[in-house]
Amino acid sequence: MKQTAPDEIARRLGSGLLSFPVTHFRDDLSFDEDAYRENIARLGGYDVAGLFAAGGTGEFFSLTPDEVGRVVRAAAAEAPDGVPVVAPAGHGTAAAVRMAEDAERAGADGVLLFPPYLTEAPQEGLAAHVRAVCRATRLGVTIYSRANAVYQDATVAELADACPNLVGFKDGVGDLELMTRIRSRLGDRLVYVGGLPTAETFALPYREMGVTTYSSAVFNFVPEFALAFHAAVRAGDREGVHRRLAEFVLPYCEIRNRRKGYAVGIVKAGMRVTGRSAGPVRPPLTDLTGDETAQLAELVKRVR
Repeated sequence: MKQTAPDEIARRLGSGLLSFPVTHFRDDLSFDEDAYRENIARLGGYDVAGLFAAGGTGEFFSLTPDEVGRVVRAAAAEAPDGVPVVAPAGHGTAAAVRMAEDAERAGADGVLLFPPYLTEAPQEGLAAHVRAVCRATRLGVTIYSRANAVYQDATVAELADACPNLVGFKDGVGDLELMTRIRSRLGDRLVYVGGLPTAETFALPYREMGVTTYSSAVFNFVPEFALAFHAAVRAGDREGVHRRLAEFVLPYCEIRNRRKGYAVGIVKAGMRVTGRSAGPVRPPLTDLTGDETAQLAELVKRVR
């Protein structure tokens, strides 16, 4: 099984739009592998730089470790040649290490390291968490700075020196000063990924800081729009970006912001209104109401 070297996965992830597929569930909330595989093949047929299996939009937090392995293996099997698959690792350090090891066996090309579950930790503890995962795999690792795992610039620099296979930094915080310090300190040592909810909203200013790519959840159900938006960002087409923000992204965010957890529920609603249902979300998340789904359907009509 040939897998992508860390330096190559960094180059490829930074070269284009990143897709974060939803995880398909049946009505009884079991994993619908056949439907998931079909969707991976569909999304991988577009010009994307990577598919992140069982990521945040894929409800990583609600999957068992065995299910994470099944989802990653399904994605690795169905992704077209040349489209890298990035697997998740997370929870406590021991669990994250096992997930990283299994990602390599499953045929993934990289690892996205989520924040540790529940507990807060000092920078030294977070650094030890990352080092343990990087030592556990030959795959390129991207750290996700968010919630209880906000990595400071000195910590990221230390980790970049200590871990040759640390290749990426995904920002889910939105602290522009911190992001500027990290980018200034490390330069091109890492690939930088915009990872705030509905990352399109922040894509243009982040591009100015050298963040070449971002995670697109709306790509699940309006892929042509997502790619056109990304192309406008890369081209510096401010008018095109702001037109698309006003037309779709900002009204979409208004619906998303009505309830906690809707960042995933609204994507699955988008799948339903475009005829590609991925089933419900798992608790503790909730699905959109009927009225909200109808409002989303009207928005989607504008861009399809």
